[in-house]
Amino acid sequence: MAEDAGASGSNNDGGGSSSNIIKEQDRLLPIANVGRIMKQILPPNAKISKEAKETMQECVSEFISFVTGEASDKCKTERRKTVNGDDVCWALATLGFDDYAEPLKRYLFKYREFEGDKVAANQGQGIVDHDNNIEDSNLDRY
Repeated sequence: MAEDAGASGSNNDGGGSSSNIIKEQDRLLPIANVGRIMKQILPPNAKISKEAKETMQECVSEFISFVTGEASDKCKTERRKTVNGDDVCWALATLGFDDYAEPLKRYLFKYREFEGDKVAANQGQGIVDHDNNIEDSNLDRY
């Protein structure tokens, strides 16, 4: 059924209205990646059926679209074109995924710190020591 939607367009490589049709394979995460992630949590001898991988592939792809859509709506309201990590954290919290939003905020902060994004991480006010620990009393705002 989903394959029919992608096959109905004559040539979907250029502009035009047929480019609005998203192929099923472009909408979903690669099934090999989904299977690899699933295997990481299971015992080494566990098997995963193709059906289970496909079901998980649909679920995670839908979840990503759901959260990204909420973050995108926020950006549109604020007249911004770029969705950033803070928008994703906000969307997770807004949608009731607080248990994921808080750890993701901490990860995002650490990532920005690691990448040296001083503007996003600490507005240039913190001091980074040799162990990459930030020493600043203003960090509680994150």
